[in-house]
Amino acid sequence: MVKLIATDMDGTLLNAAHEVSQENVEAIQYAQSQGVTVVIATGRAFYEANDPIMATGLKVPYICLNGAEVRDESFDIVHTSSLNHGLYQRIRETLNNENMYYQVYTNFGIYTEDPEKDLAIYLDIAKHSGQKGDAEKIRQHIQHRIDLGTLKVVDNYDDIESVPGELIMKVLAYDKDLDKIERVKKQLSESSNLAVSSSSLGNIEITHIDAQKGLALQAIADQLGIDMADTMAVGDNLNDKSMLERAGVAVAMENALPELKDIATFVTDSNENSGVAKAIYRALGKEE
Repeated sequence: MVKLIATDMDGTLLNAAHEVSQENVEAIQYAQSQGVTVVIATGRAFYEANDPIMATGLKVPYICLNGAEVRDESFDIVHTSSLNHGLYQRIRETLNNENMYYQVYTNFGIYTEDPEKDLAIYLDIAKHSGQKGDAEKIRQHIQHRIDLGTLKVVDNYDDIESVPGELIMKVLAYDKDLDKIERVKKQLSESSNLAVSSSSLGNIEITHIDAQKGLALQAIADQLGIDMADTMAVGDNLNDKSMLERAGVAVAMENALPELKDIATFVTDSNENSGVAKAIYRALGKEE
């Protein structure tokens, strides 16, 4: 029986409006009422992931930054995995050599050199998801994050490592040239200490090898004394693959990449049609 469920956010739990549907909320509440632990597993930083979840009133643990940070239901950090100086500089050198734009995620915030390029990323992600992004709304959201201080605009990334206590958790790179994306993925994957994945066509998410959703899910299951055979993972993209490979029940969204559907126990409905809720009810044997 499923006792632990991990769900991705973008393209999975969240719809195109970046909201959690009421059906998904009620399904998670039902699972929790049955004693099942439901975990959010996302490439987002906690300060980005918490907003849409907080609006629902749900209390859940978080696997953030693809596993680079894990928080409990009280938001306390229980695990971190960061990139050391050598790994970070190798990533920077590779991306700079390819003239590829990237953001740097730390435990203090997200650094960008150009918010307009961030806008282009969001619009392209929406396009590849079959959706039309609202440029003005996205621009307002970016400015809101800048005002809050979670998105930090800098001239360059040279001084990030000099900030006391700041840890580099993830680097998110982007380019419209998909051949370049594959070439850079291959280069970075040659390092046995890096985990290289994607959350959307056209981007690369780079973390320490220990920072993977599947490893974080395994650690939570071990802490709770739950066998991995009694876990379920739901996702849509490559950064979800490690947890689908380890979970007892692997669920791919209808809008997921074929590579995830190939390893899935079953395929649920799309993120626009509350596919997470349908997967939860199916796994727990409840008729909708």
